[in-house]
Amino acid sequence: MQERSTAPGAAPAIGVLALQGGVAEHLAALDRSGALARPVRRPEELRGLHGVVLPGGESTTTSRLLHAFELFEPLRERLAAGLPAYGSCAGMVLLAREVVGGAEAGVTPLGALDVTVRRNAFGRQVDSFEADLDFTGVDGPVHGVFIRAPWVERVGPEVEVLAEVTPRGAGDDPAAGRIVAVQQGRVLATSFHPELVHGDERVHRHFVQTVRAG
Repeated sequence: MQERSTAPGAAPAIGVLALQGGVAEHLAALDRSGALARPVRRPEELRGLHGVVLPGGESTTTSRLLHAFELFEPLRERLAAGLPAYGSCAGMVLLAREVVGGAEAGVTPLGALDVTVRRNAFGRQVDSFEADLDFTGVDGPVHGVFIRAPWVERVGPEVEVLAEVTPRGAGDDPAAGRIVAVQQGRVLATSFHPELVHGDERVHRHFVQTVRAG
């Protein structure tokens, strides 16, 4: 059964998976973007949602917690039924159909996005960086905060590439041109953390508008 969109003019109810990661920051950004944001820790809290956000954190830990809290199957079923979703960093990993090295790391992807993602692709914590990105559907550059971030190595035919990272330095930079934001229908994902850039809710507003549009 296809998920229904919110009524015209009404604030959509958007849940934030509250098992770890930047939960408070996403809740605040969604509130400022015109949504009714609420944390989600139990399967019954998925009921009545018009959308869901999977925040960053550690993808292996979040994957295990989804199973421990008996959230994995209910969430997977809601996503398969068309529930709009946005995943940042580890959330991108979890939304993917395929994760490079995911099985060895204990990551069970939800399969809502027809992409292949490489976790921790940009390096370890010390390799974290920030960059301004051209983001399709958003006016002006978006400031991306990358922390042990993934990148997208393959996109399916129905997936739109929204942003690629530009070179960080001179020479042959393996990060140059990597895909860091994608959207397939009403499922959005970014390698970076827009919730950490206070005062700029454009990515969250883009997702809220996607939820509203149905």
